[in-house]
Amino acid sequence: MKKNKNTLKRILSLVGKYPLSVIAVILFAAAEVAATLYVPILVGDGVDLIAGKGAVDFDGLSAVFLKIGIAIAVGFVAKWLVGIFNNRLAFHVVQNIRDEAFDKITSLPLKYLDSHPHGDTLSRIVADADEVSDGLVMGFTQLFTGVLTIGGTIALMLLTNWKIALVVIFVTPLSIFTSRFIAKRTYSFFRKQTLARAGQVSFTEEAVGNLKTAQAFAHEKKNEEDFAKYNGNYKEAAMNATFYSSLTNPLTRFLNNAVYALVVLFGALQIASGTGGLTVGGLTKFLSYANQYTKPFNEISGVITELSGAFVCAARIFELLDEQEEVSDENNAELTVTEGKVDLRDVSFAYTEGQKLIEHLSLTAEGGKRIAIVGRTGSGKTTLINLLMRFYDVNGGEIFVDSQEIRDVTRKSLRGHYGMVLQETFLKTGTVRENLKIGRENATDEEMVEAAKACHAHGFISRLPKGYDTELTEEVNLSAGQKQLLCIARIMLSLPNMLILDEATSSVDTRTEKKISEAFDKLMTGRTCFIVAHRLSTIRNADIILVMEKGNVVEQGNHETLLKKHGFYYDLYTSQFAEIGGAENSAV
Repeated sequence: MKKNKNTLKRILSLVGKYPLSVIAVILFAAAEVAATLYVPILVGDGVDLIAGKGAVDFDGLSAVFLKIGIAIAVGFVAKWLVGIFNNRLAFHVVQNIRDEAFDKITSLPLKYLDSHPHGDTLSRIVADADEVSDGLVMGFTQLFTGVLTIGGTIALMLLTNWKIALVVIFVTPLSIFTSRFIAKRTYSFFRKQTLARAGQVSFTEEAVGNLKTAQAFAHEKKNEEDFAKYNGNYKEAAMNATFYSSLTNPLTRFLNNAVYALVVLFGALQIASGTGGLTVGGLTKFLSYANQYTKPFNEISGVITELSGAFVCAARIFELLDEQEEVSDENNAELTVTEGKVDLRDVSFAYTEGQKLIEHLSLTAEGGKRIAIVGRTGSGKTTLINLLMRFYDVNGGEIFVDSQEIRDVTRKSLRGHYGMVLQETFLKTGTVRENLKIGRENATDEEMVEAAKACHAHGFISRLPKGYDTELTEEVNLSAGQKQLLCIARIMLSLPNMLILDEATSSVDTRTEKKISEAFDKLMTGRTCFIVAHRLSTIRNADIILVMEKGNVVEQGNHETLLKKHGFYYDLYTSQFAEIGGAENSAV
């Protein structure tokens, strides 16, 4: 319950950022309610003009009809304006929520993104935000209108006949207690429904993104079975939530109809007995008020049900917004790179407490040197790169760049001095030109073309429909190798002080790889380079080869030196070239 109150406060704070829209909704909602409540008074007066003794007062009826028409028109316009401003408010709030959520993601540590399914995060930003908008913001308006209607009808019923009014007032709240009782029990079901939907979205994203792999391994049937489980879980949770929430409206309507019947009974008895001063027109007004009085309770009961689901979604979004961000480094110094010397001193790191990965690692990469990092899968190669870039902070020890501890400089300045080419390519939606200039937006077109030519990308770019101005959409069918070439051209254009190449040529053919390696040789001249490699043939010319095993550097040296040791590197190398007889011996 306390969690719901905190969620409500945060939602109200978001709504409060748009005071003009809120005031407009309140004013026009009040006008709508006032017009709606005025109509029964006019109808009752009209009935008395017809049902009274003597001739029908047609002049009076004409005036009444005119007033009714004006009241209906005012109510219509006010309701229309409420919808407009309410929608504006809802759109602003959901936009604000999504902006905050997206900004939050960009400031979260890589640890969070690595440990949470992307589909779940996507579900929070898109689907959950919509639920908050529809359930909370729209619901608040209905609640406000309902409360005004209830308060107004109570006052008018007391003025018309206080005895019958008391019957209505005391019986009707039973519907509120019924709604609240059911809402408490449906909250957990709505939470299960939301979690089931997030799991469904996450699995679907995973399955669609890896469809080719699934087809290659004839895994489609298993994916269908797994999706059926996720779909079944969602169906069960949704049906339970719907079943229990659907009890609210019928029960409240039953109670409200009972109230309506009691009003008719008591009112008819008073008219028949001639006590209480109630007229036929007065009873007509009272019946209208009783109907208007009970109607908001029906709407409120439905709103309460919607709120249960919206609160769950809002809580999930706020959980994301409350996640601990990366430690701020706004007051840190800017990194200045002169030599590009990288020094790791007694570095220890583990992704999970108690599961050691890197322990007491020390190494020095002199400026302008090429350091290759090799080892089996899970040996810590990628982890080391993550530490150099400060995607993760070390648990122990220190990392220096030109005598500056990297935790004492801003992440932006640190990462700005690195050029990084990963095995997984990233191309944003936009033109080829925009993708190439990500790291250096002020580069000239001549520099861009030169960089593309250096890595042999200019040829296929020129063959695209609009060359460098071609939009990279699904219709533009680029191979994995071509995408990698664009990423390499991007780095060549940005000219960083240091380079990180993580299997940068893994997606290109042997001929292209040779040309790119030549281009890299030029690019790497005078720059500190860290090269993560699985194909050991690509790092023969490295100044230092670090052989990692279980988070530790077990061997280091150049290619020839490590082969002569007949150690760990020798075993890795010979195992890769086992099909080529004597390759390792000829290389020694």
